[in-house]
Amino acid sequence: MRPSVLGSAMRPSASPLVSRISLLSRPSHSSRRCLSHQATATPVQPTRPISQLLKWKPDEKVNDVVVHGYVRSVRGMKAWRFVSLGDGSSLDPLQAVVESGLAEGLTVGAAVRLTGSWVASPGAAQSHELQVREVKVLGPSDAKTFPIQKKYQTPEYLRTMPHLRPRTPLNALLLRLRSEAVTSLTQFFAHQSFVQTHPPIITSSDCEGAGEVFTLNPASEAAEQPDKGNADAQNSFFRSNKYLTVSTQLHLEALAQSVGSVWTLSPVFRAEQSDTSRHLSEFYMLEAEVSFVDDMNSVMDLAENMLRQLSTDLYQSDTVKSLLTRTPHFGQDLAPADEVSRRWEGLMQPNWPRITYTEAIDILKQHEDRFEHKPVWGAGLQSEHEKFIALAVGKDRPVFVTEYPRDIKAFYMRPTQGSGSEDFSRVTVDCFDLLVPELCEIAGGSMREHQLEPLLDIMTRQGIIKSPSETASENDSGNGLQWYADLRRWGCPPHGGFGLGFDRLLSYLSGVQTVRDIVSFPRWYGRCDC
Repeated sequence: MRPSVLGSAMRPSASPLVSRISLLSRPSHSSRRCLSHQATATPVQPTRPISQLLKWKPDEKVNDVVVHGYVRSVRGMKAWRFVSLGDGSSLDPLQAVVESGLAEGLTVGAAVRLTGSWVASPGAAQSHELQVREVKVLGPSDAKTFPIQKKYQTPEYLRTMPHLRPRTPLNALLLRLRSEAVTSLTQFFAHQSFVQTHPPIITSSDCEGAGEVFTLNPASEAAEQPDKGNADAQNSFFRSNKYLTVSTQLHLEALAQSVGSVWTLSPVFRAEQSDTSRHLSEFYMLEAEVSFVDDMNSVMDLAENMLRQLSTDLYQSDTVKSLLTRTPHFGQDLAPADEVSRRWEGLMQPNWPRITYTEAIDILKQHEDRFEHKPVWGAGLQSEHEKFIALAVGKDRPVFVTEYPRDIKAFYMRPTQGSGSEDFSRVTVDCFDLLVPELCEIAGGSMREHQLEPLLDIMTRQGIIKSPSETASENDSGNGLQWYADLRRWGCPPHGGFGLGFDRLLSYLSGVQTVRDIVSFPRWYGRCDC
């Protein structure tokens, strides 16, 4: 009797606990004979991912190799079937050679366990192949109705089946890239002594002040009170209007006053009726807050070092190598591989350029005839402006643009020291946007206004609170941000932070042309399929 795969792969070493269990339940004489037979039987090879098997090139045949995966394709001959098998660990499939008599149920999409010998292959497609002696169909598939086929399928078509799309080789690779990026970022922040936190998803306020939030209500309330809207908020589930968060920054600032510098990778939600390749209604944002820092350059240094470390960590990984050496069959909808490689190399370069918003406007005005929207000081930079700055100033490197006008930025940003001394309308704030070639902005950050009086003044002028003299308990204007001002009342140090669009970053690094195809289950205006 051959031992199970699990038994041979994970057999524990002797320990006091194992000895105690053995003493409590001694096997019978017949069981001992069976165990003795197991001990002398040829062990089954531990199950390996297909990516590892494709690298494994033993000089001699290896028996009892077990492979789990999904059938990608089957080619038939009279006596043999050639099965391409994938398990999500590699763009390339494993070739298994199966006798026709064993091939029943080996249809496209089926989940199978194949056992056989790993031998040198006479073909040129791969160095070794699996000569199968045992087939187990664990999950049958009707190949005639299975939507994922070997032939080319457009991204638009695949978006109609987000529950099956991850099983395509390219989308499996993108999932692995996401996982490896999260691992690298977690290690980076741990080495920087940051504390990872989990801020709330449900919030009382709109952090950005743009009004582009999803209001949260139980389904039962919506059914019972379809026409009351906000008028009956006092009788609602939370006794007031609550929203899905657009940013965790404000809550991170509170947590940073407890444990110092903090970070999170959290889902955020924006009700933008936008149909561009860069926008989603649900996406992941990496946000960090740095305590006891008074210089915005320190915050930019953190963002730059983080992205450089991420790209350096992953550039030599098998996942990124697969992206950069992919065949046209897998990459026809991606940016060209040489362009994607330049993006990685740009992130790994030192000393990213830093220019002010005013300097950026001056550069743009020298070429204003090429823009649909004329660059004007005091207006936001359009996508065409950001792309030009990224290419003209950064070349292949990202570019920091700093000190934007206060009137086009969020209320919590600290004014730049000395700005507006001669013209109050030209007050700027200590903030930055990080621009990359082709994609534009992927991150933004600022120093936060940590002094109570200036913060209360701007919150009052923007109607966020009623009066600067009242506390949170007395100052309910319906915006739910009085607690944020209270953070400044009792020991608030200078601090700053940034947020990075994680899905945009992955789209940039993978060459995926739209952020909808880097997210497994994308939600955008008019679409939330499953």
